[in-house]
Amino acid sequence: GAAAGPTAPVSLNTATVDQLDTLPGVGPVLAQHIVDHRTRNGGFRSVDELREVNGIGDRRFADLRDLVRP
Repeated sequence: GAAAGPTAPVSLNTATVDQLDTLPGVGPVLAQHIVDHRTRNGGFRSVDELREVNGIGDRRFADLRDLVRP
């Protein structure tokens, strides 16, 4: 997409669905999957855990890795 991502890393543990939706390649459905994963698993301990979220493959993870933090 042409939209630029957020300027500071987005916290996977505190971001809202709307905040996650600003990330490239993340729409409202995937943002909700991230929040659901966080709720079920007690939060993210590392950015690598984003790979466990339904809908995040290797390519999307590579795009997001530098834009998020636990």
